[in-house]
Amino acid sequence: QVQLVESGGGLVQTGGSLRLSCAASGSIRRINAMGWYRQAPGKQRELVATITSGGSTNYADSVKGRLTISRDNAKNTVYLQMNSLTPEDTAVYYCNAEVVPATSFVSFPYWGQGTQVTVSS
Repeated sequence: QVQLVESGGGLVQTGGSLRLSCAASGSIRRINAMGWYRQAPGKQRELVATITSGGSTNYADSVKGRLTISRDNAKNTVYLQMNSLTPEDTAVYYCNAEVVPATSFVSFPYWGQGTQVTVSS
């Protein structure tokens, strides 16, 4: 059983910073890409950023220069450093990972439970 557990959400004022973490645990052979998505009220879930096992990153245009994704492969953990936050960043943030379980040689997508980020004006 593979689990993703997020932490680090909360309430922050405009211009503030937060750091999200997501740790994968369980019987894991390998983790390929990891990423962060977000869903604001009344909107579809959207990509925020992804990172490959080799460290290559990809960002949504709306967050470039403000949000930074990173990962620690030894800890099976992905991070999202969020700076210069605005109310438009308010959403539930979800962690995603493409995980190859120990009992398989094929990767499957796993999701965290989500963590709320609220930016006040």
